[in-house]
This record gives sequence, structure tokens and C-alpha cells, in this order.
Amino acid sequence: MNTTEALSVTSRPNGITGSHVMIFGGSSGIGLSAAIQAKDAGAKVTIIGSNPDRTASVAMQYGFNWRSADITDREAVNAALSDVDVVDHLVLLAGSFVAGKIMEAEPDYLRRAFDERIWASVDILRALGDRLSETASVTFISGVLADRPNAAGTAVLAAASSAMEGFARGLALELAPRRFNTLSPGTTNTALLGRTLGAARDGYIASLSAQLPLKQIVSADAAGAAVLFLMQNPFMNGEVVHIDGGQRLV
Repeated sequence: MNTTEALSVTSRPNGITGSHVMIFGGSSGIGLSAAIQAKDAGAKVTIIGSNPDRTASVAMQYGFNWRSADITDREAVNAALSDVDVVDHLVLLAGSFVAGKIMEAEPDYLRRAFDERIWASVDILRALGDRLSETASVTFISGVLADRPNAAGTAVLAAASSAMEGFARGLALELAPRRFNTLSPGTTNTALLGRTLGAARDGYIASLSAQLPLKQIVSADAAGAAVLFLMQNPFMNGEVVHIDGGQRLV
């Protein structure tokens, strides 16, 4: 690296200060934690959630800008993004836990795994267009199922998660010099986990934790910090960051 290149990298305070960070799925869980950490680092943060009341409440509490949209509705996405400023860091974490065996579940339900991930990402990127900075970072989410699928009706979700990782690698070339990476968290202690498991949540966490190398599942704050790492490091591109405490190994 020559002196000019070294200065261009080291002169950036942290890659976030003064930037515009937009987080889909930013009203709870990993997205909210990443939003709080980005704002604390000096970014202007916009969160986008599916529930307008909850998203507005969270935005008011933490001082974020906000929008609301169903990410599977292209017109709603276009409307939500119609007047946003240039985005320097885009984080796409929205998506539900789509579980069902392919011979039993409704196909339209199973398609949501791809609609909420691949096709929602396409719609968001196209809606932003040139307002996604030429040097922007984009962070997708996959998950431990991409490496460790199971027989409990997660085949389609595992496929969609794995697809996000390949999608990021392709876009790192197609939309260069923008950077595309994927966060792959293990089972994470978020509200989504509670909504998915209901009363079985605590027992599931205890049972799973006993099997894991670190004896605990991932915290939302730890996963959120990994999102910031992907924003900040200018040479992370086309990569998958596993933050699962070794869950994919057992």
C-alpha cells in the first residue's frame, strides 16, 4: 500500500461518523442493536419496519428517522424510499421465520422465505438506485441454517439463507465498488425467537445452550456489533461473517 492509499483508509474516523445508515428490520432485535450502535458512533440512522406504530415509537425513543413498509410489497417499498437521502450503509435484516415441510406446508407460505430475502432485496436496491452511494456497504442476513439445515421443516428457509450469501458475492461484482456482505448469526436472543417459540422459548434456549461450545446463544448486541464491523472495514467484501459461537460446528 502506498502512502496515499494508507492515508485514504486511516483518515476515515470509523466509516460511520456523519454517514446515513438505513436498516430494514431496525425496530427490534439485531437491527435495533445495530441502529443504536451506529447512532452512538455518529451516524444518521433511518429504521424501516413493518409495523408503523412500533417503528415510530422506537424511532422516537432513540432519535432515529423512520419509515414503514411491507418488504414483500414493491409499491410500499418504493413509496417508503421515495424521499430518502443518499444511503451510505444499507442493512437488510427483515424477514420472518418461515418453517414448514415441503410436502405439507402451503407453497405460497414457503415462498415468503425467498420473497422476504432475495426479492425484497432486489426491490429495495432498485428503489434506491443511485441514492445508494457508490462507496456504500450493504449487509444481508443469512443464518446458521445455511450451514446446518435440519429436518424440522426448515429446508426452504435454509435454501433462502444460503442464497443470500451467493447473492452478496454476485452483487459485490455486479454493483462494484459498493460492498456486499452477509451476516450469519446463530440462534439469537431476540423478540422474534419469542414470537416463534412462544411458551417453549426458555426451555429451547436452555436445551440448545447446553449443546453449544460457549454454552449460550448469541446476544442481539453481539450480532449488532458485527453489522457495524461490516460497515466500518473498507476491505470486507463478498464475505460471510459467522457470529454463532460455534453453533454450526455441533
